[in-house]
Amino acid sequence: MSEISLIVSVYKRVDKLQLLLNYLKKQTCKNFEVIIAEDDNSNAIKSLIQISKEKYSFKIKHVFQEDEGFRKCKILNRAILVSESDFLVFTDGDCILHPHFIDEYKKIKKGNAAYVGRRVMLSEKLTHTLLSKNMGINFFNLLLYKCKRIEDGIYSPLINKFKQRSRGIWGCNWGISKQHLLAINGFDEDYIKPGIGEDTDIEWRLKRNGVQLKSMRFKAIVYHLFHIENYNSTKETEELMRQKKLTDHFKCINGITKSSSHNI
Repeated sequence: MSEISLIVSVYKRVDKLQLLLNYLKKQTCKNFEVIIAEDDNSNAIKSLIQISKEKYSFKIKHVFQEDEGFRKCKILNRAILVSESDFLVFTDGDCILHPHFIDEYKKIKKGNAAYVGRRVMLSEKLTHTLLSKNMGINFFNLLLYKCKRIEDGIYSPLINKFKQRSRGIWGCNWGISKQHLLAINGFDEDYIKPGIGEDTDIEWRLKRNGVQLKSMRFKAIVYHLFHIENYNSTKETEELMRQKKLTDHFKCINGITKSSSHNI
C-alpha cells in the first residue's frame, strides 16, 4: 500500500500537469500514489494519464466529472474515496514539487494535526522556460527570473526545531490524516465558486473539530506556475461560509456522504 496519497486537482492545462508528473519522478520518497482529481472530462488529460502510467513507476489514478461549472470540492471528495493511504496530501495541477516534498510529509504522517506548507510564485518567464525545456529549479534561478515569495523556497528542515506559526491552509500544499477529513465529511460541495470551499472552509471545520494546524514551511515546498489570477472570493461565497459557521456544522451536510436533502 502507498504510504502517501497525493491528490492533484486539475482543470485544463495538460502541459502543466505533464510538467508536474515529470517532476514527481524526482521525489526521494518512492512509495506514493497520485490521484488526478479533474473537474472536467478531457480527452487530452486521459491520454496523458494513460501514457504516464506506463512511463512512471508511481501509481496513477484518475477521477473526473463533466465540466458543469466549479465543482472542485465534489471531485476532491471522490479522490478521497479512491485513495489507498491513510495520509492525504493535496496540491494543484499548476504546481511542481520540491524533490523532498512527499518525503517530508511522510515523516509526519503519524501526527495528529493538519500540516500546511507555502508556495513560491514563479514568474511568467521562468514558467514558460520550464514548460519549454527540461531544467531544474534552484535558488539562483528563482532570483534570476524574479520570482516572488522566494523565501518560501528555502529547504532547511532543521529550522523546524523552532516553532513555526501556521498561516492557514493553502489548497496547493497541505496534508492530513484521512480520518480527520472523514470526521468532518470531507469537502463541502455547497461551494460552487472558487476561493473558500477548498481551503478556508475546511480549515475552520477542522479547527472546530479540534484539529490543530502545524507549519511545513522550509520542509514541504511548492513552486506555483504563473497564470493570471482570474477569481477572487465573492461576497456571496463569504456569506455562505458565515452562515455555515453560525450553524456550527463542522461536519458538512453535502460532503462525502449526503443528507436526504441533497442528491448524490
